[in-house]
Amino acid sequence: MKISAVNENSVIIYFSDVVTPETAGEIASAVPVIQSQLKEHVVDIIPSYTSILVSFDLVSIGLREFTQRLQHTLSRAKKISRKLEAKTIELPVYYGEEVALDADEICEHTGLTFEEVINIHASTTYRVYAIGFAPGFAYLGNTDSRIEIPRKQTPRLKVPAGSLAIADRQTAIYPKQSPGGWQIIGRTPVSLIDFERENLTVFEMGAQVTFTRIDKATFLKMGGVLLPEALSEQREVA
Repeated sequence: MKISAVNENSVIIYFSDVVTPETAGEIASAVPVIQSQLKEHVVDIIPSYTSILVSFDLVSIGLREFTQRLQHTLSRAKKISRKLEAKTIELPVYYGEEVALDADEICEHTGLTFEEVINIHASTTYRVYAIGFAPGFAYLGNTDSRIEIPRKQTPRLKVPAGSLAIADRQTAIYPKQSPGGWQIIGRTPVSLIDFERENLTVFEMGAQVTFTRIDKATFLKMGGVLLPEALSEQREVA
């Protein structure tokens, strides 16, 4: 672990050079400890794949003293975080042909049938590595190497809200309609953004995420939308 000054009121904590579930767990454990132990000084805290950026109130504390207190806090973080359990999030997903817009491309690239791709994807438990790109967009890893596939060379102009996608060794859900270049394999009927929620989204750093396969009838009953007009438009763009 290494702490470096970014500017006069921000520091960055490096936990590792490698993105792993263990590093994600360390970061997830450290964030609430920093927030609780240094709350009178912390202005903002931004976790990422292997690091945490912390901004503090320069009026209440100087850079040197804050860094020292942060080092002391982190040295105790493991003992404190043992009492905290990683949150588990289970999301329903419809992998039907109407919403799996890139099924053919994924099968061609991996050499698997789409049923095999679904089984591999849905049987893995993922970690939240980072949250960004768009509000509520969580980067989840790692996908099984058998379904590893690069991003699309030409991103879609519109990806429907709730679309579940894969790219490289990660998977993610688009919370809102937006441009995007990940390969789409399904869709969840669950809304991932709630402006009444303190953290805006169901995701939080280090949480464990699983996907449960549901059929079309269940997807529609839960409020899922197939968006045939958007599907047609996107296939033309792709």
